[in-house]
Amino acid sequence: MVFNWIKNRTEQSIFGVFDYVGERFGIQSSKMRLYFIYTTFFTLGSPLILYFITLFWLNIKRNLRKTHISVFN
Repeated sequence: MVFNWIKNRTEQSIFGVFDYVGERFGIQSSKMRLYFIYTTFFTLGSPLILYFITLFWLNIKRNLRKTHISVFN
């Protein structure tokens, strides 16, 4: 039980890129992480660029939603 709590807490705090993409495409985030690790080793780190671009895009999207103020409120 403690292990699951630590695992969930860690996965939530590591940006949530794989969770977001997994939900969008209907793929388990654990499988996506595993494939990401394999492709990173085979391609000498080039998927990291795509990961950081997605991370940047998600952070901007979250910040825009937080600061968006409706006219009708």
